[in-house]
Amino acid sequence: MYRKTTLKNGLRIITVPIRGTQTITLLILVATGSKYEKKEINGISHLLEHMAFRGTKKRPQTLDIAKELDRVGGLYNAFTGKEFMGFWVKVDSKHFDLAADVLSDMIFNSLFKEKEIGKEKKAIVEEINMYLDTPQSYVLELWEKLLYREQPAGWMIAGQKEKVKRISRKNILDYFRKQFSAENTVISLAGNFKNREAVSKIKKFFEKAKKTKTLAKKPVIERQKSPQILLQTKETDQTHLTLGVRAYNIFKPERYPLAVLSNLLGGIMSSRLFIEIREKRGMAYYIKTIHENYSDTGYLVTHAGIDNKRTEEAIKIILKEYKNLKEKKVPKEELQKAKDNIKGHLYLGLETSDAWASYLGVQEILKRKISTPAQECKMIDKVSQDDILKVARDIFQPKKLNLALIGPFKDKNQFQKLLKL
Repeated sequence: MYRKTTLKNGLRIITVPIRGTQTITLLILVATGSKYEKKEINGISHLLEHMAFRGTKKRPQTLDIAKELDRVGGLYNAFTGKEFMGFWVKVDSKHFDLAADVLSDMIFNSLFKEKEIGKEKKAIVEEINMYLDTPQSYVLELWEKLLYREQPAGWMIAGQKEKVKRISRKNILDYFRKQFSAENTVISLAGNFKNREAVSKIKKFFEKAKKTKTLAKKPVIERQKSPQILLQTKETDQTHLTLGVRAYNIFKPERYPLAVLSNLLGGIMSSRLFIEIREKRGMAYYIKTIHENYSDTGYLVTHAGIDNKRTEEAIKIILKEYKNLKEKKVPKEELQKAKDNIKGHLYLGLETSDAWASYLGVQEILKRKISTPAQECKMIDKVSQDDILKVARDIFQPKKLNLALIGPFKDKNQFQKLLKL
């Protein structure tokens, strides 16, 4: 289905030809992100991502890159995460060479002009302001801050405004040269192409990537002996909360029952919490349970916007559903529905070249190992009632509970007494 080619310099190329599409997506992934940063330069990965679009030797003006890709109807963007960052272009397959040329130019020849850095810092400050003014999104930042505190895992990817303003051009160049190493990079290509020809072209554009010693991220230290709360007081029309527990990293087999458990709780419109909180009581417009599996840690969290007057009631209901899962086996029919939903979403999400490029590339950059959709579905199928019960009993313990919320409250102690299972 897919092929992996490793060049002499350590650069990995993942290719997956797709029938029935006219497009190709070329995705460059680099194993770096906010977890790799020092506190004084928190936000540098995100700033570097932005700067890749601000001019290269071949395309020196800010709009030169955009104009070339816009001319052929291309889609393009970049992103930064905790553990990796990416740059991608999706075009009609006949423009493959253009996509490769533009991306390699951005990776190898960005100018990082002082003036452009100044402009982009201002844009990022406004991006941070946007997050801070959007409690529905920002409460998820507070959630990870609560879990990991002053470790890099607990910092905002975009950084703090004052720190971003102080990042220098030298900081950016030093970080770029260390992290953008051949062995630290994966190129993922999906769509309409002939494999041998495509790999040959990628080699031509990217073989000059150098081997360098990269910065290692510090392992996350998880210490928690009692329920924890982080409250941000803000006059809001509804309370935005995140309530959940520490769980498993991407390498743990328990992540499969965790995914099913998450779906059962709040992954779909017929999930337990959606029914109890939205359908039966009308307490929220949005409520969902998600799970996250990083390379060294993970969690399960319920995220909701609740009527301010009914926040305590909602917390009690969420905890009640957590407790039910550790005390009673999930009915077989409900379990099968959750598993079928996960498998269906997986395949529905892989109908485009960009989805395939991401699906395969992210696995390779995080695990150096790729599971096919069929293999993933097989693992989901294996999840039993006893597996769900075992995982629920492991994670749903009072000492693992964490609650982060934004709302018009001043005393977190009113919520502390609720965190029981």
